[in-house]
Amino acid sequence: MLKKTPWLPLFPLNTVLFPGGVLPLKVFETRYIDMVRECMKHEMPFGIVRIKSGQEVGAAAEPEAVGCLANIAQWDMQDLGVLLLRTEGGERFRIIETRVLPDQRLEARVEMIAADGAGAVTDMHVDCAKALKVVIDDINLKGQAEHGEAFISPFAMPARFDDTGWVANRWCEILPIPLIARQKLLELENAQSRLAIVHQYLRQHKIL
Repeated sequence: MLKKTPWLPLFPLNTVLFPGGVLPLKVFETRYIDMVRECMKHEMPFGIVRIKSGQEVGAAAEPEAVGCLANIAQWDMQDLGVLLLRTEGGERFRIIETRVLPDQRLEARVEMIAADGAGAVTDMHVDCAKALKVVIDDINLKGQAEHGEAFISPFAMPARFDDTGWVANRWCEILPIPLIARQKLLELENAQSRLAIVHQYLRQHKIL
């Protein structure tokens, strides 16, 4: 769908979305409700970008150069004027140029970044994948115990523990690291490099 329009609508936020990740959104500003409705109408994603400077509300913020497509998986409007979304991360992109619309929304011309390959299954990958499975299972079991059938996993299923990029990205989402560090991990071209940094962190903090 992106090939039909050279401009991608952007949603600048104080967060980082990774490919294959889940990002719930509570949209209440009219400009972004309109943006989401337009995206749903044309069955196209929008771009999630971390704010480099500025605020989430008001004047258009300055975005980081690399972001991630957000595909709308579910939506609901239980309260008038508040749109609840469950989005899932698609491909990464690099911003070429931006423009600010009259309502202070951002749009960008982007180039897509090649998807991370599955990569070879190394000992490092196996260690990270096993530990990740324990964490995800624990989060899901606790969520189900607390919320029952109403629980919705914060992870997109099915899990892909055999995929280097998927394992690295899930760790990058859940590690207690600063947003700027998360952004730098998103920008790394190679999934193996991302996983190597994760592996080093897990060893240093005696998680592995």
